[in-house]
Amino acid sequence: VKMDAPHLPEPCAEKRVRIIGSELVESYTVYIIEVNVGDHSWTVKHRYSDFHELHEKLTVEKKIDKHLLPPKKIIGKNSKSLVEKRQKELEVYLQTLLNRFPVSTPKVLSNFLLFHLYEINGIAAALAEELFHKGEQLLAAGEVFLLRPLQLYAVTQQLKLAKPTCANGDAKADLGHILDFTCRLKYLKIPGMKAAVGTSNIEEQSLPFDLSIFKSLLQIEISDCDAGQIKGLPSLKPTLATLSIHLSASSMKEILVPEASEFAQWEPEGVDTDCPVTAIIPTWKMLTTLDMSRNFIRCIDESVKLIPEVEFLDLSYNELSLVENLQHLYNLVHLDLSFNKLTVLEAVHTKLGNIKTLNLSGNQLETLSGLSKLYSLVNLDLSSNRLAQLDEIKNIGTLPCLEKLSLADNPMCIIPDYRTKVLAQFCDRASEVCLNGTTTTEKELDTVEVLKAIQKAKEAKDRMANNDKKTQVVAPPPGHTLIVTGYHRQVTWLQSCCV
Repeated sequence: VKMDAPHLPEPCAEKRVRIIGSELVESYTVYIIEVNVGDHSWTVKHRYSDFHELHEKLTVEKKIDKHLLPPKKIIGKNSKSLVEKRQKELEVYLQTLLNRFPVSTPKVLSNFLLFHLYEINGIAAALAEELFHKGEQLLAAGEVFLLRPLQLYAVTQQLKLAKPTCANGDAKADLGHILDFTCRLKYLKIPGMKAAVGTSNIEEQSLPFDLSIFKSLLQIEISDCDAGQIKGLPSLKPTLATLSIHLSASSMKEILVPEASEFAQWEPEGVDTDCPVTAIIPTWKMLTTLDMSRNFIRCIDESVKLIPEVEFLDLSYNELSLVENLQHLYNLVHLDLSFNKLTVLEAVHTKLGNIKTLNLSGNQLETLSGLSKLYSLVNLDLSSNRLAQLDEIKNIGTLPCLEKLSLADNPMCIIPDYRTKVLAQFCDRASEVCLNGTTTTEKELDTVEVLKAIQKAKEAKDRMANNDKKTQVVAPPPGHTLIVTGYHRQVTWLQSCCV
């Protein structure tokens, strides 16, 4: 993230324009306008007829001098000399307009220079007008509303200004329309971007935005942002049920407890501790779904103490190598740890006591020994790991609730008849297990029964062999008598009676 990129200019920043070139499109000339507001710039392209249309509207609405715009030319309008002369004249024209309206740019001029896409006042005014017309309809529909970080930054900056919420006199552009909407919105999506916005040099990841203006959010999804630019997220704790963060975080802590960086030691509210703490942090009481997939997270840190109500946790496509701290999630039933760097799963039952769905696909597992006590597990995905030995299935073959199992793309899959050999490990429950999304067939069950019979015969033979070794008869010690009794040929030694 290029945090040293120039910040979006303040609303009062100086506005300048330059016409930096032109190009011939079909039979007319298009002028390339560079707009500068503070440290930021972007380009706009317009032909002369666009300037003429702009000027006519301004002369009517703002009483602009009719002779301010350079006149039309019919003959030689695309000649190099005329284009260069007109380029300079049009630049003067635009700069004169901006100087005349230094604070509140007329809407028609704002749209002409794309202020509604790149400049704080224009962005906020355009959003306010959109919500003035469609806000109630959008809220009633209950759909997910999309806001870009640039828009949120513009609103955040506007709220810092000591000025009326309707500075330009247009009631439709009043900031109050935005605040009323954000107070009632329930579903929000914030998609950032890695590249510069449009034709500008604005990098969204350098723009902080405040979420505290949202008072009723149930669900929020943020992607391609930097955790440091997301402000006010803890203010959503009273209402938020679903939180999704993608390509934005290097740790869980910086999202779940960003204020932790301010304190040497903290604990969640309601926890008794003998250790000295510098802060008590409120928990996410309403949060039941946390999706932090596709981030850069290396560990499951202690911040999970703050999300005790979470039932669905997605940490797929991260950089995890251990399963830890999940014992604090007493309500967790669905866990996705796919496509991480897990190699071992020792004693995970102590952390996942009530788990029902567990996705471990795309890791580096070679053994399943740590899964043998997940007695509530129903769905288990182990595809795309390094499982080579069929004996590893014994670790999950006794799980009483397991119904769906995926082992696709593991080395063991090349073993002949591996399906039936896997199903045989479930003994009497073989018919209840759906392997790799395919229900067990009658033919497979017949084969399983044969394998089970062979296995039982082998086990019986092994027991007999072991018993034979234990009951091997040797010559009695001097002065003793050998007595063999019972089916199992119990051997005892009795001392001979002396006469």
